[in-house]
Amino acid sequence: MDEQKPGVPQVLEPLVTRVLADNPSHFTHTGTQTHLVGTADLAVIDPGPDDPRHIDALVRAIGGRPVTAIVITHTHRDHSPGAVPLKARTGAPIVGCAPLAIEDLGPRADASFDMNYAPDAVMAEGESVSGSDWTLTAIATPGHTSNHLAFALPETKALFTGDHVMGWSTTIVSPPDGDMAAYMDSLMKLQARDDRIYYPAHGDPVDKPQRLVRGLIGHRKQREGQILRLLDAEPRTIPAMVAKMYVGIDPRLFPAAERSVLAHLYDLRDRHIVIEEGDIWRKA
Repeated sequence: MDEQKPGVPQVLEPLVTRVLADNPSHFTHTGTQTHLVGTADLAVIDPGPDDPRHIDALVRAIGGRPVTAIVITHTHRDHSPGAVPLKARTGAPIVGCAPLAIEDLGPRADASFDMNYAPDAVMAEGESVSGSDWTLTAIATPGHTSNHLAFALPETKALFTGDHVMGWSTTIVSPPDGDMAAYMDSLMKLQARDDRIYYPAHGDPVDKPQRLVRGLIGHRKQREGQILRLLDAEPRTIPAMVAKMYVGIDPRLFPAAERSVLAHLYDLRDRHIVIEEGDIWRKA
C-alpha cells in the first residue's frame, strides 16, 4: 500500500478508514493504526497512545459524526490510553477488552499495561456493538495478552486483529501475561474462520489471512523444534538459546526474543517436555 503519514486518514474500504499515530519504534513498526468503522456513525478501534496530536487527527477524521463506541483490543499503552481523551471529545462509551492490572516484565517500556483503562462495558466472546451500517463482534484471542480481543466486521468479512496477527512481524508473547499455548490456540481459532481480510494495528492489511496464519503457526512450531534440538544437545540458558536461534537480528531485539523463548519453554514445561533448573533448561 501507499506509505501512510501520521494523522492523515486513509480509506481502506468504504466502511474502514485508518489513521496512523506518530509512535514508530522497533516494536510498533510505523506506529499504532486506529481504525474508524462506519459511515454515518462510527466505531473507533484502538485510539492509540494519549497523544494530543493523534486525538486531534481522530477528531478531524470523525468530522462531527456521532461515535457509537470506542473499541479496545487490549490495554498495552500504545493502544488504549487515547480512549479517555477521545471519550471526553466525543462522549462515546469505551467498550471491549477487560481491564488488566499487571506489571509487564517484558522488554518494551511503551507496551506496559494501561493502568487507567476503565471501560464502560466489557465485551465477551460473541458480543457485538453496532451502528447504522456496521457490526463489530468480539472474538477472544488471548496469547499476546490474556485480555486480547479481535473484532469481526461481518458486513465485509473483515477482522480487526489488534496485535494478535500483525501485517509486518510476528507477535511478541511475553510471560507472565503472554501465553504461548493460548496464542497458538487463538491462531488455530482464526485459521478455522473465513475472514476475507485482516486489519492489524501495525503493518499493512493482510489480504491472504489464512495463508499468513498457517505461516505463523508453522513459524512457532519451527521455533519450538529449534529449542528442543538445542536442549537435546545439552542444557542451556535462554540467552544461549537466543544466540543460536536468532542469528543476524538487531541485538536490540534480543530481550524480546528471550521473552518469546521463555513463553515457548513455559509451554513445553507445562506439557512435561522440559525442566527448569534455576537459569538452566533441559529436556525432561
